[in-house]
Amino acid sequence: MEYKKVHALKGDHLRGIMKKSRARKQGDLGDVKRNLDSGNIPSEEIAKGPPNVIKEWSQSLIVAAVLFFLIRTFVLQTFVITSGSMEETLMVGDFLVADRAAVGTRIPGTQIRIPGYSSIKRGDVLVFDPPHEPDLKLVKRLVGMPGDTLSMSDGLLMINGKSQMEGYAKHVDPSTDEYHPWMSWQLDHLVESIERASYRPTRDNWGPLVVPSGRYFMLGDNRHSSLDSRYWGLLERWRFEGRATVLYFSYNRDSYRPFPWIREIRWERTFSLVQ
Repeated sequence: MEYKKVHALKGDHLRGIMKKSRARKQGDLGDVKRNLDSGNIPSEEIAKGPPNVIKEWSQSLIVAAVLFFLIRTFVLQTFVITSGSMEETLMVGDFLVADRAAVGTRIPGTQIRIPGYSSIKRGDVLVFDPPHEPDLKLVKRLVGMPGDTLSMSDGLLMINGKSQMEGYAKHVDPSTDEYHPWMSWQLDHLVESIERASYRPTRDNWGPLVVPSGRYFMLGDNRHSSLDSRYWGLLERWRFEGRATVLYFSYNRDSYRPFPWIREIRWERTFSLVQ
């Protein structure tokens, strides 16, 4: 009997506590309702609304777009190799990064050019705008600087009277050495000792030519399959877009297997430097 009495007292005590708690909560809710009705809620107690997600995303996208434009215009740009004119240095299916800041870039819509952090030099592999196709980008090797005297004899390049040992040059079809009418531009740059009336340059035999000030001579490494300065002439300095620096991906684009960009990846070329 004594145990039951104690237990009953404890039950009554708990019920009393619960009633007081409910009464306190109801009182608090009443206070909040009265404050809402009267507008007397302190500013720090007013719940803040949800953030404007659309505005935040829009700001982030604008910043990303501006950064992408600045990097692509003034720092780096990517290109895909679609022809074999630079084999074996660059293969069809190579994805390369060109360093635009190295050679300098022109501010879009103006004639103002930001100078590069380095000078271009003979042997550089450069991306440029060719004079014969304004909407095309090409990549070739710079072989002739202003003031150089260039010639080629049976495919052997001569610079200032010295034969060049070009380990990167590729000669695969020497039997098709023919004259092309585009090469007639060379007449204006021949050395004085060459008879212009009888001059008939071919792919593997031409010159000697003198590169004038402010002009550059470009050749593809695949000498028998490259449309380069031998045909369309000399380049102005402003046409250079960037220096080819690194291959970030490569696959066998000519493969007949399905999904060659997955099954025909050239891992040995990926992340390799362009030399």
